[in-house]
Amino acid sequence: MAANDPDTRCVQRILLAEDDEDMRRFLVRALTKAGYDVVSFGNGLEAYERLKEEPFTLLLTDIVMPEMDGIELARRASELDPDLKIMFITGFAAVALNPDNHAPKDAKILSKPFHLRDLVDEVERLLAA
Repeated sequence: MAANDPDTRCVQRILLAEDDEDMRRFLVRALTKAGYDVVSFGNGLEAYERLKEEPFTLLLTDIVMPEMDGIELARRASELDPDLKIMFITGFAAVALNPDNHAPKDAKILSKPFHLRDLVDEVERLLAA
């Protein structure tokens, strides 16, 4: 089945961690409109607690957040579920690309600012891989 097949997408769940409330709201709206089931949190710690309770297909996380940053969240999330796809959304791409931070090697990076259509396209490509 293709990633944009509604029957496939309905089971694809996205865990979103983004501390900017307006950005989080826009991302949830765009991804929900594209057919994904999105659960969102304003910080990495809350997102991690939810990830321990139920499975997700994709972790979409900002890097710079309070309580637990996105890189630490991604590291811990991939320990819980090695098959979890990870995408960072950030204005600080160099931080994500720094090998010293031990971010999951297969994680994708989408640099801010971006158009919501670009986000949906990147999510579709990542989930289809």
